[in-house]
Amino acid sequence: MPFEGLTGRAVYRGLYSASFWTLTLGWALRVGGRRNVPADGPVLFVANHQSFLDPWLVSLAVAPRRLTHLARSTLFDGSWFERAIRYLGAIPIDRGFGRDGLRRVLARLEAGDAVLVFGEGERTRTGDLQPLKPGVALLAARAAVPIVPVGIAGAFQMWARHAKLPHPNPLFMPNGGRSVAVYLGDPVPPGRYARADRETILADLGRRIAAAHVAAERLRR
Repeated sequence: MPFEGLTGRAVYRGLYSASFWTLTLGWALRVGGRRNVPADGPVLFVANHQSFLDPWLVSLAVAPRRLTHLARSTLFDGSWFERAIRYLGAIPIDRGFGRDGLRRVLARLEAGDAVLVFGEGERTRTGDLQPLKPGVALLAARAAVPIVPVGIAGAFQMWARHAKLPHPNPLFMPNGGRSVAVYLGDPVPPGRYARADRETILADLGRRIAAAHVAAERLRR
């Protein structure tokens, strides 16, 4: 895990502070539902996916919990970027939640980590919520941990996948429609999905993420 030892924790606190003020002053970041973040122990966060910065946004929302998050395996190419995202808690996964990715996530949960997954599998192309990937149902059924639905709003307007750079929405300037918010919904109790079929899990979890997304939209400035 990243950020071990005194040096690692100091680096993490520095990154957190810089990130918090950057997102707050630059995009009027707001967070709701912090009470739904378990203080310790394994937990699975399942979020919609709007932008490249979503792992950053959710990490700020769940602090002081430190997240392990998933990144597509093609980013792990031996470059400096791979070293950076590994240090920040990323683990590789095949698009579509393949068997190896599921195994990696379950192993992290068994170790007591907080893990973030994006149930849609990739960033939205339109800003709308996308159907959850079937592999999310298998993960939810096997993971005997609390599952927290997460709604991200405004990140698509801030930095859509076709945009080269994020568009600012400074806190003290007129609202440009690109402010961002994250809402953490009520946790699904461990074992809730253990005996449910795939379609039932996808429908229920999708409904919870959609509700969290609506709550996040209401939070936006």
